Order: sequence, then structure tokens, then C-alpha cells
Amino acid sequence: MAPRDILHQISGDLRLALGLLTRLPLPGQPDMARGAAAAWAWPLAGLAPALLAGLAIWLTSGLGAGLSAALALAVMAMVTGAMHEDGLADTADGLWGGWTVEQRLEIMKDSHIGTYGVLALILSVLARWSLLAGLIAAGQALPALMAAAVLSRVPMVALMAWMPPARDGGLSRAVGQPPLRAAGIGGGVALVLALMLTGGAAIWAALLVGFVAVCIAMLATSKIGGQTGDILGASQQLAEIATLAILAAAL
Repeated sequence: MAPRDILHQISGDLRLALGLLTRLPLPGQPDMARGAAAAWAWPLAGLAPALLAGLAIWLTSGLGAGLSAALALAVMAMVTGAMHEDGLADTADGLWGGWTVEQRLEIMKDSHIGTYGVLALILSVLARWSLLAGLIAAGQALPALMAAAVLSRVPMVALMAWMPPARDGGLSRAVGQPPLRAAGIGGGVALVLALMLTGGAAIWAALLVGFVAVCIAMLATSKIGGQTGDILGASQQLAEIATLAILAAAL
């Protein structure tokens, strides 16, 4: 493949990833032909909400770390359409609210939120807010946000590549199963970027993210026999918390 064709494919995959994982207005329609093979670019798509959150932190730098952290989280939720938060809530409700595979999948599909989902969202937001506030106070928010953005989206690609869909329909089934090569490329790109941004702490963050992904994979397999879009969203949220925790501890 000629270098020009490679660059065209990379830009197309990134555009497709942005179209899927963000609510940013993109001119025209992304090329859907590559489908799940473009999943390697998902970690790169995470840079968009991270950079906009960093801008929000910079603009509100005089208002205190706590408020800046809250606004940054709000910006990221708006840019992504809160799809990952929604996945975390649905996962908590479904995996702990149902007694059978069918019940769990039905609960996860339901648009209503239950007690487990509310608690999961509260704890997730509190964890990310407290960690981000500390990073803002230390002047390390932007590199940490960017590193967390890329590393936390690797489990989404990996789980889709290694696990079968748990249901016949849904977003995960519609996107398709990425090849293992896409998961490897996405993980490699994310790790290199994280190392450039945060140094050696990125290694420990990546190891913890991998552990989180394995735990989620085992839990989802035992509860529903595979992955769904909600499981992928939950993996992103938990991996983001893990990355921010390691980077905050490394200060």
C-alpha cells in the first residue's frame, strides 16, 4: 500500500472512530466500509474529549480545582454523549439486578436506571472528580487526562476482539468483531502516547488497565456469556479511574 493510501486509511479510521465514540459534528459521512477494523483508532478518538476537557480546566483555572474538575467531567460527558457512563450504569443494573442471562440482558437493554446503576455512576463520578481535582492542583491534569483517554479505550477494542457478543442485536453486534491485529495496534499506539505524556507511570497504569479488563471479561462471561456495548462502556469508565489513580499516586 502506498504511503498516500495509508494516510488516507488512517484518517478514515480516525474519522469513523470519532463518529462512533463522540458527538462532535463531523462534515460529511464517515466511511463505514472498514467497520470493526477501524477500532484500533478508538484510543485516538479519546483525545478529543480529553483536549476539550483540558481547555475547560484552563479557562476555569482561577475558580478552584474542584470546580474545574467538575466542569471537565461535564465536558467529556457532553462530547461523548455520556455513552460510557450509560454503559456503566446499565452494566451495574443488569449484572447485579437479574438472576438469569435473559433477565440481565433485558435489564441492560432497558432505558430506565436502577439502584445499582445510580450507585455506580455516583461512585464513578466521585472517584474521577477527586482524582482529577488532585491532578489539577498539581498542574498535571492535561497529560493525565490524555493518557487516561487513550489507555481507557483499549479494553473496549480488546474485549470486542476476544469476546463474543452476548446478544444478537445492539451496537456491539452492529459494529462487528475487530481483528486481533486492530486490538494490538490500538494498544500499542495508546501505550506509546501514554509514555510520551506521563513517563514510566504509564507502564503501571497500563498494567492496571489490563487487570481491570481481565476482571470485567471474566465477570461478563460468567454473567451473560459475552460482551455488549454496555460492558464496553463500563470497561472504559473503570479503566479511566484506574489510570487516573495511578497517575495521581505517581505525583
